Amino acid sequence: MSHPQSYELLLIPDHSRTRSGAPGRPLRSAVVAATGETGASGYPRYAGEGMEADIDPATRTVEAVLIDGEELDYGMSVRVAEADGGRPASR
Repeated sequence: MSHPQSYELLLIPDHSRTRSGAPGRPLRSAVVAATGETGASGYPRYAGEGMEADIDPATRTVEAVLIDGEELDYGMSVRVAEADGGRPASR
């Protein structure tokens, strides 16, 4: 199975939601590229711009992530940006 070579990731505070319930503005974004490795989660590993993530290419779900070498703080989430404008879809 062929995997995407890169994704744009968005770091979003969980408490920031728009009136429609969609995620708020990202605090940071990064383009991550495939490393050719598989992460501990079993999904392909992507890295770049201080972010390292295991991403399920079938669902575009971030399964594991490090930000500047650290685990994600409570109250934060990382999502794959949508191709049509960078905002993640509401889930």
